[in-house]
Order: sequence, then structure tokens, then C-alpha cells
Amino acid sequence: MMVEVRFETDAIGAAHSHPHTQCTYVREGRFVFTVAGRDYPVGAGDTLAFASGETHGCICREAGVLIDVFTPAREDFIK
Repeated sequence: MMVEVRFETDAIGAAHSHPHTQCTYVREGRFVFTVAGRDYPVGAGDTLAFASGETHGCICREAGVLIDVFTPAREDFIK
């Protein structure tokens, strides 16, 4: 399942985890992702991967767009 997520500057993606594996591609903007307590500054063209159950979240530093890919599909997003 692929999802496009838009963020405004200073928006927060609260730290969370889920049983799905996730790959995130930064299409536009700048973000700081926190994964397992470590910060990763990323920008357009960067990619991150999160294992099942891994806690992750982000802060948007410059308005942007993320493309998230989940497996298996996030049924909670479809409902």
C-alpha cells in the first residue's frame, strides 16, 4: 500500500509504531525523523525504512511530501 502524506512546516508526526514494515521516500521538504531515540535529518530524495514494531516519528522543518509504503496494507487507513 502506498500513501502520500503532506506536512506543513513545524507539523509533527507523533512517535508511533505498528506491525507493518514501512519505507518512506521524501518527495519534497525537510524533516527530522526520530527512530529508536536517534534523530535523522532528511530531505528530498532521501529514503528511510522502519521495521515492524519500530517506534518512529518526525518533525517537518520545511513543508513537504512523504510517500509511505506499507506491507501488509494498512487496513486502518482504508476504513
